[in-house]
Amino acid sequence: MTTETSDQTAHSVRMMELLTGFQMSQAVFVAAELDLATLLLDGPRTVADLAQRVGADADALTRVIRILVPYGVFELTSGLVSVTPLGKSLASGVPGSVRDIARYFRQTHYLPFQDLLHTARTGQPAARHHLGMPFFDWITESDHLTRLQNSAMAAGLGGRDDDFFDGYDLPPGEVVADIGGSDGTVLLRLLARYPARAGILFDLPEVVAGATSKVAAADDDRVRVVGGSFFDTVPAADIYILSVVLHNWDDTQAGRILANIARSAPARARLVLIEMVLPDETASAFTAAIDLTMLAMLGGRERTATEWRDLLGRNGFTLNRVVPTPTPFAIIEATLR
Repeated sequence: MTTETSDQTAHSVRMMELLTGFQMSQAVFVAAELDLATLLLDGPRTVADLAQRVGADADALTRVIRILVPYGVFELTSGLVSVTPLGKSLASGVPGSVRDIARYFRQTHYLPFQDLLHTARTGQPAARHHLGMPFFDWITESDHLTRLQNSAMAAGLGGRDDDFFDGYDLPPGEVVADIGGSDGTVLLRLLARYPARAGILFDLPEVVAGATSKVAAADDDRVRVVGGSFFDTVPAADIYILSVVLHNWDDTQAGRILANIARSAPARARLVLIEMVLPDETASAFTAAIDLTMLAMLGGRERTATEWRDLLGRNGFTLNRVVPTPTPFAIIEATLR
C-alpha cells in the first residue's frame, strides 16, 4: 500500500467518525438521562449493576457505554465501568455539571438540527422550519421544557460559577436588572457580592414563574421578579445585566432589545453583557459550535469585539471594556450615551 493510499484510508476512517458523530452525541444524551455518571461517583460498578439501577438492558447499556470509552467519558474493563474526570461533568450536583444541558439538547435541539441544510440554503433557522414556529415560542408552550431550559441556562451561563466575577467590580448604581434572567441564578450570585444593591429579575411571565420559588428560597427581599418581553419594554434600572441573551438574536432583534433598554434607562446607565467574544480569525471548535447553534436554532450569532462595539454603538451605547473570565465567556461593559 502506498503512502498516499494509506493517508487516504486514514482520512476516510476519520470522516466516518465525523459522519457517525450523531451516535456519540446520542450516547452522551442516554448517559445523562440515565444519570450514569452520578451513580459512578462513589466508584466503579458492573454494567449489570448499573443496568439494574437505571432500568436498562445490560447488553444494550454496555454498547452505549462502549462508544463513549474512546472519547474519555467512561472506562470499561471486564464489565466494570468507571467514570473519568471528563465524564464527571455529566454527574448531577458537581461543579460545572452539564447534565441538564445534555438533557435539554436531546429534547430541544437534536431533531431541529436535521434541517441544517435548509439553514445553509436560506439563512433561516432550522428550528423554525422544523417546529413550524419560533423556537422560544415552542419552548414556552410546555411547562416541562420551560423548566428544563431554566435548569440548562443556569448550568450553562458563564455567571453560574462563584469565581466568575472575581477581578471584576460592578459599576456604581443602586438597582441591577437582569434582563432575560431566567431563574435568577446569575442575579442572586451577583447580588450576594453587593449587599447594598437591589435587583430586578426580568423575563417572560412563563419563565419567571419558575423563578419565584428560587428567589424566595434565597430569602433575599432585595429582588423583585417582573414578567414581560424585552421586545416591548424593560424596567428602569441603573445597571442592566444580560447573560448570554443578545447572542440569541440577529443584529436587528438585538438592536430592539438595546433600544428598549436605552429608552427605560437613566442617563449614563451601564450595560453588563456576559457573552462570548469571537476572535477575528479562527474560532475554537467550541465557539464555532455555539455560533452554529445560534444560527440553526434562533437565527442569532456570536460576535467579535468589533461587532460588539458596532452593535452597541448603533443602539446608543459606548463599549468601555471587555473583561476576560475563567470561562469561555467575557464581561462586556458599556455606557448609555
